[in-house]
Amino acid sequence: MLNILSGGLQTSIQDGGRSGWMRYGVAPGGAADPVAMAMANQLVGNTPAAACLEVTLVGPKIQFEEELCLAVCGARFDLSLNNMPIGNDTGIQVHPGDTLDFGALRSGARAYLAISADIGVPSVFGSQATQLQVGLGGFRNRALQAGDRIPLCNLRAPVTRQLPLEFRLNYRGRPLLRVIEGAEATYFTAQDRERFASTTYEVSPQSNRMGIRLEATPFDTSELPQMTSSGLCPGTIQVPPSGQPIVSFVEAQTIGGYPRIGHVIEADQHLLGQLKPRDCINFTPVTLDIAHQLLREKHALLAQVPARLDKEIHPTTR
Repeated sequence: MLNILSGGLQTSIQDGGRSGWMRYGVAPGGAADPVAMAMANQLVGNTPAAACLEVTLVGPKIQFEEELCLAVCGARFDLSLNNMPIGNDTGIQVHPGDTLDFGALRSGARAYLAISADIGVPSVFGSQATQLQVGLGGFRNRALQAGDRIPLCNLRAPVTRQLPLEFRLNYRGRPLLRVIEGAEATYFTAQDRERFASTTYEVSPQSNRMGIRLEATPFDTSELPQMTSSGLCPGTIQVPPSGQPIVSFVEAQTIGGYPRIGHVIEADQHLLGQLKPRDCINFTPVTLDIAHQLLREKHALLAQVPARLDKEIHPTTR
């Protein structure tokens, strides 16, 4: 078991999400930053999309009942094990009775805690991920709370490794997200499209795992035509009547009726998961061919991680 002593702001079980269900109205869900999740999982010997804990803004306090290896990747927290500081991006051996505490958040928004065991919660539509907005999957269909006991199975021998420096994720600064043209981009004037690519947007506190709401000088939507609702997927940028763009996120509805001005390319979508309220972002347009090339390059980079980790094994320590 994992004993949840405090749940943090929003800690949930997430994995690679629900593939193939959008045509039935089920959002893919899963980790908001799948790259960080993959790094944490591979450090402890799991498959990249295995279920782990997604920690948002304020972290939990967790007690362990078994000897395991853990790793935390993604957002940087001040981590401690039994009140002693430990590092991010590193496999750490834990023993029965050990307590992990997430302290102050230093950068990013979401961290991923992976452990060398399988999380024993049911699979729903092929995934253990928690869809928080609709109450589906995970542990009792919700975020974790103090007093929860999360079952584990298939415990594996701890092997502690360190993530090489070139693979460590850094979320400092203002991200520049690359976008391709949206399906209704031509509904907007050339001036509006240029302004979209040159405006600095601020993330609204009203954002969540369904959508990231952005704030800046609004678009004039009075001349935009009405449209029939059509398909959405994570990364789609819609402009509602308010004129303030909304980026569809991992738990977004699967159809929408607002004009789509752009789409965050898949290679950059994991950065959306690290945005906090009042963070600033910018967009820059790229072609579809470039978007495909960037995705291939990211997959190639991630494919190098397992071999590099094998060279970073170090003695297990308490």
